[in-house]
Amino acid sequence: MLDLVTGKVQDESRQGEAYAPFALDPNTYKKHFYIESYGCQMNFADSEIVASILNNAGFGATRNVEEADLIFINTCSIREKAEQTVRKRLTEFRKLKEQKKGMLVGVLGCMAERLKSKFLEEEKLVDMVVGPDAYRTLPGLVEEAESGQKAVNVLLSREETYADIAPVRLDSNGVTAFVSIMRGCNNMCSFCVVPFTRGRERSRDAESIVQECADLFARGYRDVTLLGQNVDSYYYVAPDQEASGTAAPITFGALLEKVALISPLLRVRFSTSHPKDITDEVLHTMARYENICKYIHLPLQSGSSRILQLMNRTYTREWYMAKVDRIREILPGCGISSDIIAGFCTETEEDHQHTLEVMAHSNYDLSYMFIYSERPGTLAQRRYADDVPDEVKKRRLVEIVELQNRLSLESNQRDIGQTFTILIEGDSKRSPDDWMGRSSQNKVVVFPKANVTAQKGEYVTVQITGCTQATLLGVAVEA
Repeated sequence: MLDLVTGKVQDESRQGEAYAPFALDPNTYKKHFYIESYGCQMNFADSEIVASILNNAGFGATRNVEEADLIFINTCSIREKAEQTVRKRLTEFRKLKEQKKGMLVGVLGCMAERLKSKFLEEEKLVDMVVGPDAYRTLPGLVEEAESGQKAVNVLLSREETYADIAPVRLDSNGVTAFVSIMRGCNNMCSFCVVPFTRGRERSRDAESIVQECADLFARGYRDVTLLGQNVDSYYYVAPDQEASGTAAPITFGALLEKVALISPLLRVRFSTSHPKDITDEVLHTMARYENICKYIHLPLQSGSSRILQLMNRTYTREWYMAKVDRIREILPGCGISSDIIAGFCTETEEDHQHTLEVMAHSNYDLSYMFIYSERPGTLAQRRYADDVPDEVKKRRLVEIVELQNRLSLESNQRDIGQTFTILIEGDSKRSPDDWMGRSSQNKVVVFPKANVTAQKGEYVTVQITGCTQATLLGVAVEA
């Protein structure tokens, strides 16, 4: 979990770096809000949109939850553990409400969309329930809640992209930023709640994306991550061109190029890719521009073709491995990471071994690994029995994690002796005497500040001298 006001990362955070707020004059606003976010990077980006909307409505951020007039939790429904954590926090906030008259608590995001009025009617934990497409209505919903009404808006939209809202950048370093390029998902993976909680896929206006990235670069940011549930299916046609029949669609590869052309000093990343949609056009665009980072998050989920069919992933193990081979052919040295689920419905030992085999073939630098958690309302919950015993799921996850730990260490060991261009993002978490940055392949690199003239937000050449399982260690050298 990531508290977007304090910038403190706790558990439940899948990806992304810590965020902290811009400096606020405490006297600027009469009322204050506090946000905690759980789950994926999209939730972090959405919380920045919420912060912008609340700022414009006269609310300022606070680091202290006890000072807040509004408390929001931006929630995730992807796993049961995340929902349990949210319920625990809401119980704690209810105690705060009893001590501070007028304090309001709201649930935002995917969990709000999935459970809707249950929070209000059955559990009486919150005053507001707001889905991910309804953030523009927050000021009105706050007014409703202040008058004693329970405020709910969980309507999904086929058009909302928040393209005209400038997110409040609550980041800790002023170097990296997330930029949302699309919302929703059309893939109906049987284990996933996203199509039900975030709605149908729609792509944001390309020019607004490029302008946001250009503005970030002008303000000193040097690393942007283009976000979407499935970025490779980005597809935008300007309404006037569509109406006139002169449509010139912009694909994800074309969008990548537009952002990369802002400046060679702006690094461009993206997440997440669906294996079925990443194209040679995207791979060749990545190869053509040095500032498009050579890293792809390519979720596998399972290495068994039978399980993949039950998951409705629309590819086989052989097809996936061929895609990995194609990435490495066009982009030698490209970093690849993955998502893997242990113990999906009916998974056998043979299926599990197939997953380990595909992991070994793919040589992932990193994986996000989970035990299958049945989510209410999904196709898997309606069609299949969650029949793999918990102890078997846990044992299989341990084997997956052990293999990934070995692959990660071997990947880092192969980098020893090599030099990489590193964008300095800030101090190392372990020592203020060291800089921390990331390579183009998205690996964390730590190196001493001694004799380094470059500062945060600048590039430096680093030779790798050692490693841990998760981090590369090095020293700055002459380019």
